[in-house]
Amino acid sequence: MPVAASDSWTGTPTEQAFSPGFFDRSADVVAPDLLGVRLVSTVGGKRTVGVIVEVEAYIGAQDPASHAAARIGRTLRNRTMFGRSGIAYVYLSYGVHWCLNVVTGSENEPCAVLVRAADPLEGVDFMVERRHGYRDLASGPGRLGQAFGVTGELDGHDLSIPPLRLLPGWLVTKEDVQVSPRIGISRAVDWPLRFSVRSSKSVSKRRRQFSNANELE
Repeated sequence: MPVAASDSWTGTPTEQAFSPGFFDRSADVVAPDLLGVRLVSTVGGKRTVGVIVEVEAYIGAQDPASHAAARIGRTLRNRTMFGRSGIAYVYLSYGVHWCLNVVTGSENEPCAVLVRAADPLEGVDFMVERRHGYRDLASGPGRLGQAFGVTGELDGHDLSIPPLRLLPGWLVTKEDVQVSPRIGISRAVDWPLRFSVRSSKSVSKRRRQFSNANELE
């Protein structure tokens, strides 16, 4: 059975490393730049690779939808968000699904980008094994976490080293980026902080269109 993937991921991805300070920027700036980036997992000795196609930004204490909103403060659950940039913040959603986030910004300023979906590239058989089928293989944060073997043991993990890494991939132009409100939240529901690749079939099915990235300048 075919697996959804964009026609954009052809040729050799860039081998250029992330620039110094790439993850030190605010979550709403880092988020669209993560589109096209490769997510590489070797968890359990099983290599799985995908291209990130959907993300959401959570921009700090002033963001009422954030796990670290001002009304909540620092807790045992969200403490990783206050750490240095470039590490994983992994949390359990509804007691079932492990969700992967990338911590961004300055230390003690709790910002993160939720990785919502990826186009599968390598290790599809392992993803299918973990997901128990092909349907929506890495579409949605819970499914993505399961497909790539993400668990709470990776909370605080440095995403530049195995077993879970972010590597440069393909350039996604602003014209190819869809901007819309975030999903599954009850506060700040209209903030345009969800970014996705227009051509990807792995993006979560709910698409409330807001604009394209060029219109936000």
